[in-house]
Parts: sequence; structure tokens; C-alpha cells
Amino acid sequence: MTDVMSEAFGRELNARTTFEKEAVWLPLLAVHALNGGAPTLRGKTFTDCLIEGPGVIAVLDGCAFDECNMGAVTDPNSLFFKPQGPVAVGVVGMAECRFLRCTFRQIGLISSDDFQASMVGSMVSTTKPGNA
Repeated sequence: MTDVMSEAFGRELNARTTFEKEAVWLPLLAVHALNGGAPTLRGKTFTDCLIEGPGVIAVLDGCAFDECNMGAVTDPNSLFFKPQGPVAVGVVGMAECRFLRCTFRQIGLISSDDFQASMVGSMVSTTKPGNA
């Protein structure tokens, strides 16, 4: 059995740049990145993955979400949170990451207003009640 909290597992996980057709527990990925000294996940590509929370992603420069299912939302604006102070504490910062055909479960987003507007605009036609 793999000890997912071991330092060796964390180093291996941090070194990966691609994830394909697998479940990714965002809190585990984030804690190992932080323990490895990286406050932001950078340069990772997720293809056909299930991205599981609970969690909130701070969408930073260079992130793309292509053909993703964002979960059980009927109003895409429900996915977005706004920080109330100068920094967002307790979120997973992601920069230069790509999500291709991924499914998100219990994941919220913090982003620029422009990113939010473009994402909401692209999701309106594909978001249906009951999509989980």
C-alpha cells in the first residue's frame, strides 16, 4: 500500500507534469506542493481526469480549461469566489496549467474578472441542471 503522505510520494507527485485518465485529489496535490516549497502548482497538464475537492483553485496566468465539466451547477457564477482581503488564504494557486476534458467535483474558482466572464460565457450553453 502506498503511503500518500510520505515524503517520497510527495516528491514523485510534485515532479509530475502530466496526469491522464486518473482521479486527482486537489488537497493532496496542494499539500505536497506546499511541503516541497512550491506555493503554486505550475506547468501541469490534466487530460480526462477527475479533479476532486473540496477545494478552491486560484486561476493564475496561463491556465486553460478546455471541454471540462465543472460539476453540478445550474448557474456558472456559483463556481466563483471573491477574496475579501489582499491575499486569498487556503486556496490552491495554479499557473500555466491546462485542463482538457476534465470533470470537476466540489471545486470553486478565484480568478480575474475577465477570466470569469469568458468562462461563464463558454459554459452557459453546456451547463445543465443535474450534471454532477
